[in-house]
Amino acid sequence: TFLYTPGETTKGFTHIRDGIEIKRIMTVVIIALIPCVIMGLYNTGLQTNLALHNINKIPENIRFDILKSLGVPFNSNSILSNLLVGLSYFLPIYIMTLIVGGLWELIFSLVRKHEVTEGFFVTSLLYPLILPPSIPLWQAAAALSAGIVLGKEVFGGTGKNIVNPALIARAMLFFSYPSNMTGDTVWVGIDGITQGTPLGLFPLGEAVHIDKLNSFIGLTPGSIGETSTLACLIGAFILILSGIGSWRIMISAVFGFLLTSSILYLIGSNTNPTFNITPLEHLLIGGFAFATVYMATDPVSAANTQGGQYIYGFLIGFLTILVRVLNPAFPEGAMLAVLFGNITAPIIDMAIIKYQIKRLDNYNGI
Repeated sequence: TFLYTPGETTKGFTHIRDGIEIKRIMTVVIIALIPCVIMGLYNTGLQTNLALHNINKIPENIRFDILKSLGVPFNSNSILSNLLVGLSYFLPIYIMTLIVGGLWELIFSLVRKHEVTEGFFVTSLLYPLILPPSIPLWQAAAALSAGIVLGKEVFGGTGKNIVNPALIARAMLFFSYPSNMTGDTVWVGIDGITQGTPLGLFPLGEAVHIDKLNSFIGLTPGSIGETSTLACLIGAFILILSGIGSWRIMISAVFGFLLTSSILYLIGSNTNPTFNITPLEHLLIGGFAFATVYMATDPVSAANTQGGQYIYGFLIGFLTILVRVLNPAFPEGAMLAVLFGNITAPIIDMAIIKYQIKRLDNYNGI
């Protein structure tokens, strides 16, 4: 039953409406995440190998000792090397997430006396992708525990969360350990070696050249799975084609994002360099594409009415740019924008439903 049937089933005589249910939804989301996983592994390994080349030595480290014993060449020109080095960073975080998430699912299933649900499978894959590669495992585990308990389980578990558990866990890490998460320096794989992301360097007034092609492919420093706009587009295609992800949310989020960034770019600023980032550059850098495709479209915490999805998506795009540009202390606004969108989604849906009822009443002459 853990693999083939939902955690909650209807008793007695029922009408079969659709073959889709939580397990199939999560399976499709996991498939859609595969391009981001592959690009995340490659880019993490690439950035690490480039850093090793720059310091011209391989540090003494258990991770590197294991890779050396396996005969892995530390060469940024080797696709296999980049993938294996990236895997050595991703796999420990992923295993930790599976253990922590599975443990909390088991605890709450025993307390509530129901079967263990599969809700943590998507969270366990999303969470490592939105973290820097060398985040301390104990920090990631502590934040994930708080995110799962406070963001999902206290509201009833899988399918009842009001915010995305992986995102609320990342937010807790961001505010608790900002130096390990984002800002002017982000870990690129080697302890003691840091490299700033474009969004982190702009507020410092440093001259930043944004390579649009590399940013689109995902060959820039950043969180493990968020850097590739191309991989996110492939995932978006899968989610839209399967009907799991809302194209209304994605389109309206991009529209709100580009409109707001265009207005601020036209206004310009001599004191805030982030005003001078073009809308296209904003779109290619940072985690907006990942957040829009995989976080904002979460069917549980997103708006569900068609009209509400347009407002919800636009709000996320608008707030992302607002946080990025007007508050440079937070160089990535997508996380906060999606969380705010999650919280306001029920209000948006309620307003749309009331509007539709009022419009029908007026139409019927009531």
